[in-house]
Amino acid sequence: MELTRSVAVRCDYFDTGRCRSCTLLDQPYPTQLAEKQREVAALLPTPAAGWSEPVASAPAGFRNKAKMVVGGTAAAPTLGILDRDLAGVDLRECRLHTPGLHDALPVLADFIARADLAPYDVAQRRGELKHLLVTESPAGELMVRFVCRSQEPVARLRKHLPWLLERLPVAVATVNLQPDHKAVLEGERELVLTPSSTLAMPLGAVTLHLRPRSFFQTNTAMAVALYAEASAWVAELAPASVWDLYCGVGGFALHLAAPGRAVTGVEISAEAVRSAEHSAAAAGLSDARFVAGDATAYALDAAGDTRPDLVVVNPPRRGIGDQLAGWLEGSGVPHVLYSSCNARTLAADLAAMPSYAPVRGRLLDMFPNTRHYEVLVLLRRR
Repeated sequence: MELTRSVAVRCDYFDTGRCRSCTLLDQPYPTQLAEKQREVAALLPTPAAGWSEPVASAPAGFRNKAKMVVGGTAAAPTLGILDRDLAGVDLRECRLHTPGLHDALPVLADFIARADLAPYDVAQRRGELKHLLVTESPAGELMVRFVCRSQEPVARLRKHLPWLLERLPVAVATVNLQPDHKAVLEGERELVLTPSSTLAMPLGAVTLHLRPRSFFQTNTAMAVALYAEASAWVAELAPASVWDLYCGVGGFALHLAAPGRAVTGVEISAEAVRSAEHSAAAAGLSDARFVAGDATAYALDAAGDTRPDLVVVNPPRRGIGDQLAGWLEGSGVPHVLYSSCNARTLAADLAAMPSYAPVRGRLLDMFPNTRHYEVLVLLRRR
């Protein structure tokens, strides 16, 4: 795969039809980015300051997480996807992954063979290892998660783990248990095999500490740019209090925390909240607190005199929905910072909040070679 921004990225997997996940791979990268900006500008009202120039990503070598279906056999595993016949298609040479992930995958395939981990056969409903999930930090450390049907392989994984640790910078290794025969990536139980259960993700002045089932943006460079943009916009507002709804592992909350500024993050995932609390404690951010709960319910239950100066929302693709949009519309909150991965649902949410007008906006190409992106909009009450 060629790593160039000026022409379409070439990929043997795409050209031969073995993988078509990157639906825009045959388009030059500047064309992809321009089309995404046109779509955003057509769907959303123009901010008062106009649209800032979109933030371009490297079109390859950017993805910090490998989500690999394990196929083949224990002696010769495939890491990638399944074809229509449910046979494994090996994609370990995919150049979307960071160089560290790319180099780690063959070693991990060897480890699977050494530990005699039988890949799960979907058609026959037998075998153990379903997925291999690997995340790389900016420092080059890895979190490796083996998604298995049962605990049967755990003893072998523990036995051969020293071999893996000698060859790769693995900070965290776990077994995730997913016993059900259904299209679910991971289960609720996680068995940690290493002394550490968190992966440090330094992002400039802030370090996030990821636990195994915590979500983090798959494009580290774009995540850094996203948080930097948000921090710059919010610095001009100097809010005394901030709510970060759908806070995840605390990316926005921790970047917006400042002395004397009360920051509250709300996230439905207790695992993500534990990550955020760990990161806040490690950074000495005593004014940042995190709550495990539903973002909309938290806002609706809040007392009238606790409304913050700024609300940050970073919802899933479905958007914040009518209830939270209605609450914001009547809340009196002066500013809203909305980070969206779906401009269509963002447009619907903005239509439900006519008291707010966009003053700044920027597209960040979090997902090159696909139609997806992130867009950040700062809203001010009219």
